[in-house]
Amino acid sequence: QVNDPDAELWVVVYTIPAVLTLLVGLNPQVTGNVIWKSISAIHILFCMVWAVGLAYYLLRHTQQNILHEEEGRELCGLVIITAWIILCRSSSKTPVGGRIQLAIAIVITLFPFISWVYIYINKEMRSSWPTHCKTVI
Repeated sequence: QVNDPDAELWVVVYTIPAVLTLLVGLNPQVTGNVIWKSISAIHILFCMVWAVGLAYYLLRHTQQNILHEEEGRELCGLVIITAWIILCRSSSKTPVGGRIQLAIAIVITLFPFISWVYIYINKEMRSSWPTHCKTVI
């Protein structure tokens, strides 16, 4: 996030689910706590509203792959956060977890890595990166 113009915002957006997930890892029953439920619900709502706004913007202004656009990558991040927190919230109902929850967790975990590899090997996509993205690697 060193080279991102809105890094402070994204640090907060990603730190909240990281802390919520850490708490679930330390004590899975924390998802029943009123404070944990409230924070996760507010963050889900915030991410969903922001994602809808980004999706609307992308539908109106994007002429190529959404991953070519900074807003498209931000939208993917918000979708991942929302899905992950929803998965954590449902873990209190089935603490051991089911096969579907495990499959969803694996997909959510692997999606950023697979997307990054795709974007990195796609020369056309790399050429359209903004300057702050080209200096990352």
